[in-house]
Amino acid sequence: MRTSVIVFMGALILATPSLAQQMPELEAAPEAATVSPASDAVLAAAADQGGDFYCRRRLGTWFYCDKPKRAPRSPQSAPTPSQSANDRIKAIAAELDELKARAVLEPTTENVTAYIAFQRAQLDRASTFADVWQRAIWQNPALDYTLQRPVSTVAKRAWIDNRSADRSAVLQRIGQRYGVFYFYAQSCAACEIQAPILKSVADINGLHVQAVSMDGGPNRVFPNYFVDSGQSARMGLTSRATPSLVLFDTLTKRPIPIGTGLMAADEIMDRIFTLTNVKPGSDF
Repeated sequence: MRTSVIVFMGALILATPSLAQQMPELEAAPEAATVSPASDAVLAAAADQGGDFYCRRRLGTWFYCDKPKRAPRSPQSAPTPSQSANDRIKAIAAELDELKARAVLEPTTENVTAYIAFQRAQLDRASTFADVWQRAIWQNPALDYTLQRPVSTVAKRAWIDNRSADRSAVLQRIGQRYGVFYFYAQSCAACEIQAPILKSVADINGLHVQAVSMDGGPNRVFPNYFVDSGQSARMGLTSRATPSLVLFDTLTKRPIPIGTGLMAADEIMDRIFTLTNVKPGSDF
């Protein structure tokens, strides 16, 4: 019996690893139990990925199943929207009005000084804008309207001379296509002055003039007249005021009112030239 026990114990000892062989595992256990610290963000991400991630640990690593709490995030303030230029202009105007009202209602030295200083700052801003505007026009001919309609004395004189030459060239052949209806009244004093002026313009430029009497009376300058029987309305005149001139395009059969009231010869020719040969908007 004793011999059997001794043999059994010897076999057990041979089957069991030696203590020296077991020492590396015993020494490694504390290292396995020691876990390097991880950042809160990593732990929180791991907690989000698995519900019981920390409950499936090997014994000796973690002895709890509580998930690490996510670090509270500091509240981020909403970005302030940038103020538009239009809003800034409105704010400046409102501030100026407020300072002015305060200076008027409470005219202390401080209030009046604050209003004057703020107003001067805005005047300086406007002066800078005007200066940059002028420089930009000088450096960009396409933006310079004075090249189209000069304002300086020398350039304006040259522009007027060229315009007169163009007008004369156009009016010399205007009679080939256009005629003038002259609406007058025998009782109209201005018509007595307008008739000879219109005749001189017609003679110089070869225009045919047809006089139309609004009251049935004759005309000594244009004896070949006829009495109005609706012609004025068909020519686009909205009233029976006299004297009135209407240019008639024989090519398109379209009436073009020139104007009503007493006009000088130069004005009549300039209006005819503008209405027939100048594109709307190009002179302004």
